[in-house]
Amino acid sequence: MSNLPSPFASSEVGMPIGNARLQGVSTSLDTNGIRDQFPGLTPGWHYLDTAATAQKPQAVIDATLAAMGRDYATVHRGVYARSADMTLAYEAARRRIAAFIGAKDDQIAFVRGATEAINLVAYSHPKKGRVLLSTLEHHSNIVPWQLAGWQVDVCPLTADGCIDLDAAEKLLTRGHNMVAFAHVSNVLGSPLDVARAAELAHKVGAELLIDGCQAVPRLPVDVAALGCDYYVFSGHKLYGPTGIGVLWSDKLDALPPWQGGGSMIDRVTFERTTYAPAPTRFEAGTPAIVEALGLAAAVDYVETIGIDAIHAHECALVTSLRDQLARRNSITLYGPENSAGIVSFSMAGVHPHDIGTILDESGVAIRAGHHCAQPLMDHLGVPATARASFGLYSNDDDVAALIDGLARVERIFG
Repeated sequence: MSNLPSPFASSEVGMPIGNARLQGVSTSLDTNGIRDQFPGLTPGWHYLDTAATAQKPQAVIDATLAAMGRDYATVHRGVYARSADMTLAYEAARRRIAAFIGAKDDQIAFVRGATEAINLVAYSHPKKGRVLLSTLEHHSNIVPWQLAGWQVDVCPLTADGCIDLDAAEKLLTRGHNMVAFAHVSNVLGSPLDVARAAELAHKVGAELLIDGCQAVPRLPVDVAALGCDYYVFSGHKLYGPTGIGVLWSDKLDALPPWQGGGSMIDRVTFERTTYAPAPTRFEAGTPAIVEALGLAAAVDYVETIGIDAIHAHECALVTSLRDQLARRNSITLYGPENSAGIVSFSMAGVHPHDIGTILDESGVAIRAGHHCAQPLMDHLGVPATARASFGLYSNDDDVAALIDGLARVERIFG
């Protein structure tokens, strides 16, 4: 990490973060220096699909290659030196990632991603009952609850596309065992007041699960301060590898195992098996060793840049893009003004897939489709939207290329 360029530019202004403001934080990163650290960001290519998956910095690639090659061995099993060293590194990665979200290391379990984390809670929770979701949830925060036999209620959205917590307060009853909301919408960028959501859930005796996939890469997260009961996120959206994610809870000991196999046991006989304490009981089989070390390297990288600086930078880009799109009569914008790193829109008379295809011809990569949020598309009254999403490496050139590409779309379909 010592070769990282200074990421900060000179301008110092405040930018909105929910209802607060970031004071004295640069709203612009030295993206030229930063982009040089991302081999996937080839010249002339404008990547605006970070909400789907983030490009990887060289520091993460190097850490992953070292873990897979020079340093590789299994963990928790071998008595030889390299296995012991890898075990120490793997558990150090757990501590590093836990600290990033203000947690203790025994409160996080490594899983394949946020989807697996939500499935784990949905299936393992001893009090399956009613769960309150919202209209904007990703399918991975809808389908697991249905499959696991929960009764699903739905909280509506405000006019600007945020989860309506006033409505949630009226909907919640003592019959609810769980509330599961996105911290930031993957389609609208809508931020959630998690502390208030936790207060409302706990008031009726329910627990709160937060899908933090879109929040962790761009917002400061302190799970203790948020007050939720479960927090989940995926590594690949945090500039880390695929195949690794995190389930945090200070109630892991109350959950029974979800999958059985090696490592998660205490004692096995054909008559009876006892299980290891949390979080080990949730990590059956050989874990994602390489991916855990890569995710720890990603956390190091993000913290070197600074999460507040990243968020301020993305806020500035969102404001710029929304302002320019709002001037085009053909464009409909979705989501709130203070959307976090994500801008969804549609163009009159043009399917989002056509927008995405034509933009690709101009070297601009966006996401077009229902974004694994079909109930939200139904709510918006559209089959799909076009979505531009920013990362710490995004810059004004990306915005300009998108605007130029959309002008070309208008000319083609005009």
